[in-house]
Amino acid sequence: MRILVTGGAGFIGSEFVRMLLTRPATAAITPSAVTVLDKLTYSGNLANLDPVRDDPRLSFIQADICDAAAVDQALPGHDMVVHFAAESHVDRSIAGAAEFVTTNVLGTQTLLDAAMRHDIGRFVHVSTDEVYGSIEDGSWTEDWPLSPNSPYSASKAGSDLLALAYHRTHGMDVVVTRCSNNYGPYQFPEKVVPLFVTNLLDGGTVPLYGDGGNIRDWLHVRDHCVGIALVAAGGRAGEVYHIGGGTELTNKELTGLLLQACGVGWDRVVPVTDRKGHDRRYSLDIGKISRELGYAPSVTLDEGLAETVRWYQENRAWWEPLKKPAAQ
Repeated sequence: MRILVTGGAGFIGSEFVRMLLTRPATAAITPSAVTVLDKLTYSGNLANLDPVRDDPRLSFIQADICDAAAVDQALPGHDMVVHFAAESHVDRSIAGAAEFVTTNVLGTQTLLDAAMRHDIGRFVHVSTDEVYGSIEDGSWTEDWPLSPNSPYSASKAGSDLLALAYHRTHGMDVVVTRCSNNYGPYQFPEKVVPLFVTNLLDGGTVPLYGDGGNIRDWLHVRDHCVGIALVAAGGRAGEVYHIGGGTELTNKELTGLLLQACGVGWDRVVPVTDRKGHDRRYSLDIGKISRELGYAPSVTLDEGLAETVRWYQENRAWWEPLKKPAAQ
């Protein structure tokens, strides 16, 4: 099977590529070739693919998913597209939404058109729980109405609906996954876990929005990619599948765990004004993917956070250059 992975040099995409090429038993699909298509924006990093760069099955194309000619040239001959490429940082989307709409909506439409034109077997669209907005009690099921609250989540909701519309209109073999908050190695240090860990390792402080009571479900990136592979291999066309970690924490609780893991105290925490449109709580019901495909998260939060902190401690050469532009 020949698989094209958009955004495959990013955090989650590169984990998926490494899994495909080094852990086929957990991947549920065995590729004969993997093509990474990535624009290499600030969060795309070829170093993320270093562990598999010598694998003869891997090839790389630097291109923008909005570039119809480049996409049209890249897709022929592939059996599956797994679409990770996206602008994904909420704060950046609040500062300027245009890039998010362009990449997440127009880019997805460009890929869908090319996939249909070249008769790609399956299109896996990777999305987020943020498309639902916020939930006070209980958990979202896959048929829950979408109610995004940020430009980022609105653009992802738009791309989800486009992908599903191509299934309903054109009969394309499309599946959509929606995940909870990811963490793990190789995550760009603007996201909360690597931001906090790297700041603390450098002797700095970390911010805590508002009262710290916003609740997120935490999912190790390895579990997320296993779930995506299960959906890619056995998910029903036209369906949405939730992939969660089963561990809900307030931001304050997460902060405490990261302080403890880095061996520092609460004097390193600086309260900051809450973000605009900050969703209070996310919670995914993962019953569907568990029943149909046998998914269950395997990395506990304790072991996952310990492993993640250790990885950042041991890989300063990876993250220090990424933080320098932000500090200048």
